Amino acid sequence: MTLDKRDTVQVLERELSLLQSGWYDPFPAASWRAPLFFEDSPTCPNFSHKTRSRPCTECVLMQFIPVRHSGEKVPCRHIRLNDEGETVDDLYRCGTPEESKAAMRDWLINTIKNTKEKRARFGPDREHSGPAFYMPDAT
Repeated sequence: MTLDKRDTVQVLERELSLLQSGWYDPFPAASWRAPLFFEDSPTCPNFSHKTRSRPCTECVLMQFIPVRHSGEKVPCRHIRLNDEGETVDDLYRCGTPEESKAAMRDWLINTIKNTKEKRARFGPDREHSGPAFYMPDAT
């Protein structure tokens, strides 16, 4: 269980919206690399921090990370995206930008659908509150 009180479906729907709006497209004039899935998103608890000041255990995405990878420096890179076991990390190593975006889009759509179906059958798994994106402290 994470400390993150955001609604999983809302977070994933916003992430899908970012993907579809071009958030993860390379922007050569602004950066030497394309944005990284989840890590360079307002979904990440460390989005506005120059250092990784918040533990990843505070992220709503931890529920999608295999236990053996939960202690990794960036555990969201180990989210399994399909039945073949392909992960976000695999996309960075072997996928083209188009393949990566398609795999991420498919995972988001399927995970949103499955989570909604689970809730319809069993009810919400916990109480949710707050915005879909991580809100940095005002300090």
